[in-house]
Amino acid sequence: VQLQASGGGLVQAGGSLRLSCAASGLSVARYAMAWFRQAPGKEREIVAAVTWSGGSTYYADSVKGRFTISKHNTKNAVYLQMNSLKPEDTAVYYCAADYGRIASTVKDPDYDYWGQGTEVTVSS
Repeated sequence: VQLQASGGGLVQAGGSLRLSCAASGLSVARYAMAWFRQAPGKEREIVAAVTWSGGSTYYADSVKGRFTISKHNTKNAVYLQMNSLKPEDTAVYYCAADYGRIASTVKDPDYDYWGQGTEVTVSS
């Protein structure tokens, strides 16, 4: 299984970025998918997650209304659209996958598969 994250970069506060995570070795249509992030000196935290069916999503309070997670089953990928970015969104972002997650557990951090991370820097 490989999860290849991309789309990070440097952006000014208020700007937007779209992160992509291309999956191989598993079908995103059958897996819960999530984005986590880890800022310098801080613990990794969940940002957003979506159940295998796409029917339920979870967002951290800090990104609600600004970030959107979506899956594209045909392309076998998951995306994170990030709008109204703030300097505190600066972090390395990781995509993750797990099988069997339901709406109540999709936010739990112990995902089975992880990508390599893509760095997002938001300047003030």
